Amino acid sequence: MELIRQKGQQACGILAELDIDLWLIFVRETKMTADPTLAMVVGDHATWQSFFAFTRSGESFALVGNLDAENYRRSGYFTETISYTQGIKQDFKQLLSRLDPGTVAVNYSLDDVAADGLSHGLYLQLLDYLEGTVYRDRLISAQALVSKLRARKLPGEIERLSKAAHLANDAWGAAVSRFQPGMTEKEIAAIIDAEIAAKGVTNSFETIVNAGDKTEPGHGLPSDAKIEVGDLLHVDFGVIYEGYCSDLQRLAYFKRYEEIQEPDELTNAFNMVYDIITETGEASIPGVKGFELDDIAREMLRDNGYPEYQHALGHQLGRDVHDGGGILGPKWERYGNSPTIPLEANNVFTLELEINLPGIGCVGLEEDVVVTEKGAEFLCPRQQELMIL
Repeated sequence: MELIRQKGQQACGILAELDIDLWLIFVRETKMTADPTLAMVVGDHATWQSFFAFTRSGESFALVGNLDAENYRRSGYFTETISYTQGIKQDFKQLLSRLDPGTVAVNYSLDDVAADGLSHGLYLQLLDYLEGTVYRDRLISAQALVSKLRARKLPGEIERLSKAAHLANDAWGAAVSRFQPGMTEKEIAAIIDAEIAAKGVTNSFETIVNAGDKTEPGHGLPSDAKIEVGDLLHVDFGVIYEGYCSDLQRLAYFKRYEEIQEPDELTNAFNMVYDIITETGEASIPGVKGFELDDIAREMLRDNGYPEYQHALGHQLGRDVHDGGGILGPKWERYGNSPTIPLEANNVFTLELEINLPGIGCVGLEEDVVVTEKGAEFLCPRQQELMIL
């Protein structure tokens, strides 16, 4: 896949930008414990202990077990593929000595799960391999590199993310007319999932459904709670298209039989959430930090008498729904330094928040956007009006 080659080349450029000599990915049995960066720049699974190395000069190396080597040679992703039979240690030390890096970035991180793929066991093994060499003291975290590599979406990645968003939105459009009062959250989720499957893609996560205020919004799975008239249906869902994810939230109100239109408090809350997404989207330009966008959203809620949401305004999208790197969130302990990372052009984020209305449900919207010099561009048609069923 050409995109994997391009991401490898991009990694080498970021190494030069960050003044890092070598990026080292150390893995084993990756079908069981895959490093998050593997699919992005390697593209195949490794069985035995394997090193994948990228240099600031643009070279890349695969040091792998003899029975895996042919796959990497055929891929053409690497400048050189080196195979071993009995053990990797000597070949690894020889490669490192040949490259003689001043700094070696490896995948550990306190703040970014996407940059924390090196297991503790392999880290100890790496230290053992480097015992008695100067390189043991040259190890640094690859967090800055991985964050930029995942966040700086190439045109091909944005195309896939946009397609994933459109497919999810289309699945919602095809499913919503089939929803009826009395259906359970599980039944509604099954309809959405069937529409996703009919489009030849799979879910990026298990579909979340909230029938009015009968269940708590968040990451809970659909229950046997039934949607009734007077309830707001809230759905959180997405698809994977060619390895890239979407993540949307959509709303529909089941009008009471005697109602001419939805309640004013629902209309006002919907408009508030919609306006916040609009405002923060317009402010999503390169250089702005994630917490600054999150502050805008919280201030708008406070100014209008609404409580604050209990999560970040948005997260990065890519090969994973939560793609690591910067986040559009407050400076809370759980987010580490991720809210302070400045946005860059071609970052792809969600914009999401909710207002919970007792007796009605979760007024939550989520849109997928790409950062540009003129603000965020939506990757698929956003929900602009509250759907009435």
